[in-house]
Amino acid sequence: MDHNHTLSRRHFAGAALIATGLVATGGIARAAAPAQTAGGPIGPFYPILRPGDDDFDMTMIKGNSGRALGRVIEVTGRVLDRKGNPVSGSELEIWQCNAAGRYAHPGDIATAPLDPNFQGYARLMTGPSGEWRITTIKPSGYDSPIGHRTPHIHFDIKGRQHRLITQMYFSEDHATNSKDALYNELGEDAVTAMAAQAAADRYRWDIVLAEG
Repeated sequence: MDHNHTLSRRHFAGAALIATGLVATGGIARAAAPAQTAGGPIGPFYPILRPGDDDFDMTMIKGNSGRALGRVIEVTGRVLDRKGNPVSGSELEIWQCNAAGRYAHPGDIATAPLDPNFQGYARLMTGPSGEWRITTIKPSGYDSPIGHRTPHIHFDIKGRQHRLITQMYFSEDHATNSKDALYNELGEDAVTAMAAQAAADRYRWDIVLAEG
């Protein structure tokens, strides 16, 4: 299994597939093979204690009547290989900070409040066409030892032959994206690292593995 944890300026496709377009039948446009999505560090806040509720809707926790604070968004996408084929049965772990910029992690010393109704972590499997979907809240940016982090969501994707750890960014945050150290490591390829906004509060971001 290839543990691709380092950033690469050569490969980052992500939402670029959306820019070039998906064929209406669910296939991928074959004019050019999709480039591999770049990897990144797992970060200090990978969940140590997994929540009992880890479904696709991170805005609600089973047994709680409230909903997470913040702007509710939906993110959808597919996991593909470099030939554009869907990678079904991939495992996705997804985690992020809450709307105040705080992770539910013992190592996060931020003074921002925790949100008792925010799940903050999801574990999914891709469907037959490689599709996945989450409902979450737009994460906040936050200060860190490497400088201010722009809003992002962490992904750990385990395909049949390849593992990828990466981060998803948001196109409307260009002002803070340009000041984020990890984002800037992507150089001129950073534009393809961003989630493409399909409609208000709905985003699409495809992930391309080196191998399925």
